[in-house]
Amino acid sequence: MIDGLERMSGAAVGRALAAGALDPVEVAEFFLDRIAKAKANPAFIAVTADRARREAKAAARRYRQGTPLGPLDGVPVAWKDLMDMAGTPTTAGSAIYRDAPPKTRDAAVVANLAAAGMVAVGKTNLSEFAFSGIGLNPTFGTPFNPHDAKTKRIVGGSSSGAAVTIADGLAPCAIGSDTGGSVRAPCSLTGIVGYKSTEGRIDRTGVFMLSRTLDTIGPMAHTVEDCVLLDMALRGRVTTGVRRADIAGQRIFVHDTSPTGLGDGVGANMEKLLGKLSAAGAKVERRPLPMIDEARAVTAKHGALITAEAYAEQRHHYESDDAKRMDQRVVARALLGRTMAAYDLLMIQRERERLIAALEAELGDALLVTPATPITAPAIAPLEADDELFSKTNLQMLFFCFIGNYFRMCGLAMPSGFDAGGLPTGVQFLAKGGDDERLLSLGLGIERALADR
Repeated sequence: MIDGLERMSGAAVGRALAAGALDPVEVAEFFLDRIAKAKANPAFIAVTADRARREAKAAARRYRQGTPLGPLDGVPVAWKDLMDMAGTPTTAGSAIYRDAPPKTRDAAVVANLAAAGMVAVGKTNLSEFAFSGIGLNPTFGTPFNPHDAKTKRIVGGSSSGAAVTIADGLAPCAIGSDTGGSVRAPCSLTGIVGYKSTEGRIDRTGVFMLSRTLDTIGPMAHTVEDCVLLDMALRGRVTTGVRRADIAGQRIFVHDTSPTGLGDGVGANMEKLLGKLSAAGAKVERRPLPMIDEARAVTAKHGALITAEAYAEQRHHYESDDAKRMDQRVVARALLGRTMAAYDLLMIQRERERLIAALEAELGDALLVTPATPITAPAIAPLEADDELFSKTNLQMLFFCFIGNYFRMCGLAMPSGFDAGGLPTGVQFLAKGGDDERLLSLGLGIERALADR
C-alpha cells in the first residue's frame, strides 16, 4: 500500500496501520524520504528524523502487541514552528531565534499528539512571527505552491509550510495556527482542508504568541475526518461528540460578495458548491449581514486588535536592534500598534462584543459561507519586489477570513474546485463560537454531499 501513500488521509493511514497493511516505521521512512527529496521547496525549518523514527518504532511495538493508542497511532504529523518541541528551537520563522537553544519540553498540543501515538516529522516554515497572510519569509525562504510547476506562487500565510506539507504529500497531517486566517487562507490556496477552532478550545501553552485574544490552533489535512480526529487528540481526549450530520434542512447564509472583486473561478466554484448542497437538501439563504461591514468600519476607524496585541507581545524586539534583523514588512505592520490610543483599544473591544452578539442572534444555528480567499495564488516575485502590492494583497488574502476571527467563530476551509489555470479555490463555513462539534459534524455531512455529487 506504499503506492499512493502521499495522497492518503491521516485517518486512512491509521486504518491501514490497524489492519496490518502498513507498518509505522515504513510509513515514517516513506515521508522522511519525500521531505528530503522536496528540499528545493522550503516547507520545513527543521526535520526531526530521530524523533520520528523513535516514535514510529514505539508505534510498531504497540501494534504488534495489539495495544494501539488510538486511530492516529503511527500517523506522521508536522508542526508549525511556533509550537515548542523538545530538542529543537522554536524559531517563529525569525532570524532572531534561528540559533536559539533547543526547547526542553513539548508544548501541550505536541505532548497530546505524542500521547496519541503520532509521529512528529518536523517543524514547518511560516511568515515571521506568524504576522502575514502571504507566507513570504526572507530568512528561511518562501514556500511555493505545488499547483504550478512553471511560476512560483504563494501558499498563503502564515501557516505556509504546513499547507505545502499536506498539498505536496510530505505528511498526511500538519498543525497550524489561525489568528486572522493563517490556517484557512493557505488551505484555500492549496486545495486542502483546514479547521479554525474557537478561541480557547485548544491549549496554547508552549506556543509562541501573536495575539493573546485571537490566536487559535488548527489542524490542516486532506479531509474533515482528519480534522475531527486531530481536534480530539490536540485536546487530549480519547473520544469526540462529533458525528456526521445530515445537511438536509441545514440553513446556510451567503453574505453578499459582489463588492469584493472575486477572482476568476472563485465565485463560480462557490456557486457550484452551493448548488450541490442545495441538491442535498440544504437551505441556502442570501442576505446582507450588516454587522460584518460594521466590523470593518470599526477596524478602519480605530485600528486592529491584532496589531495592538502583536506590538505589545513582542515590543522588546520591535523596539531594539532585533528589528533590524527582521522582515521589515512585519516590523512596519507591528509598529502601527505603538501609537494606538487606549480609547481606540477600548472601543475595539467593546464594539467587538456588541457585534459578536448581533451576528450570533442573526445566525442562530445557520452556517455562514464565504470564499476563503477572494483570489487564487498570485506569483511570489512581484510581492517580494513591491511593498505596496504586498500590503494590498495581504489585506485581500484575509478579507473573508477576518470574519471568523473578529466574530470569535469556528471555521472549516474546504476545497471548492480549480480556476481555469488549475489553481485551487476554497470556501469557508463558519459557525458561532463554541459550536465546534456541530460545525465539524456538519462538515462531515458537507464533505459526503460534495463527494456524492
